[in-house]
Amino acid sequence: MNISSIVVKALPKHLNEVVESLKNCDVCDYHMHDEQGRIIITIEGEGVQEELKKLKVIEAIPHVMSADMQMAYSEEELSSHMQVLENADAVPKVLNQKDIQAHEIVYNGDLKKKDLEGFARTFDKTGK
Repeated sequence: MNISSIVVKALPKHLNEVVESLKNCDVCDYHMHDEQGRIIITIEGEGVQEELKKLKVIEAIPHVMSADMQMAYSEEELSSHMQVLENADAVPKVLNQKDIQAHEIVYNGDLKKKDLEGFARTFDKTGK
């Protein structure tokens, strides 16, 4: 089971409407908000894919400006992912290649441009 915290942002004039929608949407648990429009919720899922589906429901609520996952916890998956990380090379192989040109190195750190659902499918299968 995965549990993730999400910060939802809404304009203060729509805050009460968004909070009520979150409380009634059945995909998250509401925890708190401030008058600036920041709302804290949590979601649960069997894996990252299920959590991303719930996040899309939250993002589609009227007047939600943004909904960003902040922290995630998965007790069941932690040990298998730790084993994968511990057995992986600390330095990616491409960085040890002496004849590679800098323009040939692909940077994968920008999550905004990634296929998060595809990543989630792969991530959920890791260690299984």
